[in-house]
Amino acid sequence: MPPQKSERRGIVLILSSPSGAGKTTLTRMLLQDRRLDLTLSISVTTRPRRTSEVDGIHYRFIAQRQFEAMRDSGELLEWAQVHGNFYGTPRQPVEELLAQGRDALFDIDYQGTQQVRQKMPTEAVTVFILPPSMKELRARLERRAEDSPETIENRLNNARNEISRWTQYDYVLVNDDLQAAFDDLLAILRSERLRRPRRTESVAAFVDKLLSEG
Repeated sequence: MPPQKSERRGIVLILSSPSGAGKTTLTRMLLQDRRLDLTLSISVTTRPRRTSEVDGIHYRFIAQRQFEAMRDSGELLEWAQVHGNFYGTPRQPVEELLAQGRDALFDIDYQGTQQVRQKMPTEAVTVFILPPSMKELRARLERRAEDSPETIENRLNNARNEISRWTQYDYVLVNDDLQAAFDDLLAILRSERLRRPRRTESVAAFVDKLLSEG
């Protein structure tokens, strides 16, 4: 039996940041709060799997040939080449989730964000997360101890380009205090879920009921 369509179409909450600024940690915190009922969109990537990652949970790790086939057949909602590797989001699972009135959480870069915004202009809610300083960003990348010194330098160089894209987002947070940044994200999610255009049908029915009383 196909999933039941909801009167409320879900939203796509997109988090972007330069590598090391905290979007992965904030994404995990959002998902751990089951009351929020957020579903992480699992991207496909040609990047080699890190030792701390699990296939199908963090990413779906696929060969470049398979990625290119998905891209060329229109199966990807967005895709980008980052640090020499390809990343993309399969479209069908996201469409099914939104039709059920549930919300999708994206952890993607600025290139993917713009593609999703173009294809889903009413559903996309975009948030860019900034580090408190470039010095702290370097320290976080070094503490992670998962990349070579050359890779860290490459990520820092790319971070400057990514940070310059902040004006393309609906919301911008500075992650100098993790709990404060998380609280701000919760406020964004709650306010976006309450916006009138997202709730027109359900609120209209309630208002009609109110006006019919006495």
